[in-house]
Amino acid sequence: MITDTLTRKGKRSVRRHLFLTSVRTTPEALLRLIRQRWSIENEWHWARDAQLGEDAHRYANRIGAPVFAFLRTIVMNLLRRGGYRSIRQGLRELAYDIKGMLALGGVTKARSAP
Repeated sequence: MITDTLTRKGKRSVRRHLFLTSVRTTPEALLRLIRQRWSIENEWHWARDAQLGEDAHRYANRIGAPVFAFLRTIVMNLLRRGGYRSIRQGLRELAYDIKGMLALGGVTKARSAP
């Protein structure tokens, strides 16, 4: 059992987490491992679903789903490499800017500001 103290809006609460594992480590290290795992879920998979609509896509349960998932991964990586912390913001800014999209992919040089 791992005990975690959380403070939100000035209110302090204690949470107890129960885990079954064969990993021999300290409770603090185990909690850090679990948080790292959930950070992947919250930062990567949530963005794929909420911002790119992956689960609602009409190809979600078809043969082409892995191809579209791969393309979404490329888009997310390019946007993050281009400095966008928000995938949605990057999509909005580049939606009608083909030169910006190509520059993000390294196909052409980024245009300079007028």
